[in-house]
Amino acid sequence: MRAVGDQRPISRRKILKHAALTGALTAAAGLGAARPAHATATTTARATARATARIATTSVTLTLRDGTLHWSAHRNGRTVIDTSALGLRLADGTVLGTDVTLTSTHRGTIHRTWKPVYGRNARVTDHYQEHRWNLRDNATGIRFGVRIRAYRTGVALRYVLLDKGTPTTVAIADELTTFTFPADTTVYSARDENAYELVAPHAIPVTGTSTTDNGPLTDLPLTATLADERTGGLIACVCESSRVNFPRLMLSSVEGQPNTLSAFLMEHTARGTGPVETTTTVTTPFATPWRAVVIGSTHAELVDNAELILNLAPENVLDDTSWIKPGKVFRCELTTAAGLAGVDFAVARGLQYIEYDAGWYGPEFTTVDATSPIAAIDMPSVISYAASKGIGVFLYVNRLALTDADALFALYKSWGAAGIKLGFINDGTRSMTDRIIEWAATAAHHRLLIDMHDDVRPFGFERTYPNYISLEGVRGNEQFPTATHNVTLPFARNIGGPMDYTICYGQSRDKTTNAHQMAMAAVYYQPLNFLFWYDKPSKYANTANWPGLPWFNDVPVSWDESRTLAGAIGEYVAVARRSGDTWYLGAMTNETARTLSLPLSFLDDGTPYTATVYADGEPGSSPFRTPVVVSTATVTSDTVLDVVMAGAGGQAVVLTPSA
Repeated sequence: MRAVGDQRPISRRKILKHAALTGALTAAAGLGAARPAHATATTTARATARATARIATTSVTLTLRDGTLHWSAHRNGRTVIDTSALGLRLADGTVLGTDVTLTSTHRGTIHRTWKPVYGRNARVTDHYQEHRWNLRDNATGIRFGVRIRAYRTGVALRYVLLDKGTPTTVAIADELTTFTFPADTTVYSARDENAYELVAPHAIPVTGTSTTDNGPLTDLPLTATLADERTGGLIACVCESSRVNFPRLMLSSVEGQPNTLSAFLMEHTARGTGPVETTTTVTTPFATPWRAVVIGSTHAELVDNAELILNLAPENVLDDTSWIKPGKVFRCELTTAAGLAGVDFAVARGLQYIEYDAGWYGPEFTTVDATSPIAAIDMPSVISYAASKGIGVFLYVNRLALTDADALFALYKSWGAAGIKLGFINDGTRSMTDRIIEWAATAAHHRLLIDMHDDVRPFGFERTYPNYISLEGVRGNEQFPTATHNVTLPFARNIGGPMDYTICYGQSRDKTTNAHQMAMAAVYYQPLNFLFWYDKPSKYANTANWPGLPWFNDVPVSWDESRTLAGAIGEYVAVARRSGDTWYLGAMTNETARTLSLPLSFLDDGTPYTATVYADGEPGSSPFRTPVVVSTATVTSDTVLDVVMAGAGGQAVVLTPSA
C-alpha cells in the first residue's frame, strides 16, 4: 500500500535516555507490571477463539479464526467497527497475525480515578476491561501479543512484541490494522492544515508530494459519523495514544474495500524534512501505541469522552508539577516597549503570559542562533518587569535553532522565561516522535512549559509531561476559517488533545461574529489560550467599545467539571465548564442562524444564579459587524436557556451563584 519508492531501512535509533519515562512506559504497557485485577491465564492451541472486553454498552472483540486475527467494536448493540484486520509486517517480510497460535490469555478489570495537573475535569475516571492474548507466529516462532480495552467512552488496542527471556531487536515495516465502518459512514478527512472534507472512507483525497508520504491519506484524529446519525446514530473518533519510539499514524483508503481505512505508518516527516525512515527498529519487549476509538452515542457525548486518550497514556513522570500553570497568553510586537505594554495589558485583562513570537532573535528561517534578542528588545528588562507583575514570558523558537535544546532551554530558564513555543515541528517519523518527547522532557528538566506548533498531532503526552501544555496540528483560527470549520473541531481535532487555536476577537477578517470567537474560550479545550491574536493593547483602550472583554478577563483555561450540552458536528455545539462554583457556557453555530434550548439542570438545585449573557445582536453587514449585546437574568437548575445565535454566531454565558 505504500505510495513511495523503495527506500533503504534506517539503522536502529538510540533508546530514549530518560529513565523515568522508560519506567513509566514499561508500566503503562503492562510489560513487567502486575496483571489487571482478577486476571486468569490459560494455554490453548485452538484454531478458533474469541474474547470480548465490555464496559456498560461498549465492547471490543478479538477473534482468531483459521490462524488469522480480527477485531470489532460495538456500542448499544450497534456496530461501530465491523470485522477488521490486525497484524504487523516486519522488515524481513514476516507478517504477524495471519498464521498464529494462541498460547495464553489474560483478562481483568480496572476501576480507579486520578487527578490531572490541569484539564477538562478535576478528576478522571479510568475504568476498563482488558483482554490480553499472547500468540506465536507459526512460521517463525516469533512471540507477540494483542491487547484490547473497553471503556464506557470507547475502545482501544495495541500490539506487544515479546522477548524470549532476553531483549532482542525487531524491525517493523508496517502496521496492518484496519478500521471497517458500517455502510454509508461519512468521515471528516483533513491533512496538515487543510480544511475538513466530508467523504466516504474509500474516497480520502490523494495528497502528498515527492518528498512526503503520498496517497489517499488523512491525519488523526479522524471522526466518522455512522449512516443514521441524524436519528440518534453513533459518532466515533480514531486517535492514537502513548506513541513512543514509533512513527505517527495516518489512515488510508483501501482499494476495493469501500468502508475500510487502513493504518499507515509515516515514513517521511509531515512536510518532507529530514531522512526517510521506512522501518522502525525496536527493542523487545515493546508495546506499540494504542489505537483508540472514542465513541459517542450522541455527538455531545463524544466531546465529553475525549479523556479516553489520557487514560491510555503513560502516567505523569514529573515529581513536582507545582510550577506548571496553564493560562492565557498575549503575543507582543517585537520591541521592548511592546513587551512592557503587553505585561500591563496582561495584568489588566487577567492573562498569565506574554509571548515574543517569530523574529525576536532575527529572521527565523535564516537565523539559527536563538541565544540573543534583536537590538529592539531589552529582554532582561521585559522579563524582570513581567516577573514583578506576576506575568510569565514565552519565547518562540524555530526548529532550525534547536541544535542543542538542553543548552538553549537552560539559557532561557536563566533569563527567567516561563515557556517555549516551538515552530515548524513537523513530526511523522519515529525520529521526530523521539525528538518531541525529548524536547518535552528537556523543557521539564528546566521547568519550562512547551507549546509545539505546525504539523504535530496529539498522542496523550500532556499527561506524561504536563509541561507539554499545548500543540497546534490544526487549521488555525489565524487563517480565519469558516464557522463550519470551527464547529467541527470540538468533535474532531480537539478530541485527541489540547489545541492552540489563537482566538481572534474583534478582527475584521473574521468570518464569524465576535460572540462566536468569545464562545471558543469555553467550547474548546485550550490550557494555553492565546487571546487577542493580531492585536495591540491600544486597540482596547476604550473598553466601552469592546463589551466582550469582561468575559475574557475571567474565563479560565483549566476546569473542575465539563459538560457538553448539545452538538452536531459541523453544525453547532454548546459546552458548559465549571471552575469553582462558577460555570462558563459557550455556544457556537455554523453559517445557519439557530436557537438552542439548553436545560441548566447541571446547576446546583435550589441555588439562584446570575446569568451574564454575551449574545449576538442584530446581524450586521458581515458577521464581524454583528454587535455583542450584554444582558443579565436570574436562572436556576429548572431554567431552560434559549441561546439565540446569528449565522456564524455564538453566545457566551457566565453563571455565578447569586449572593
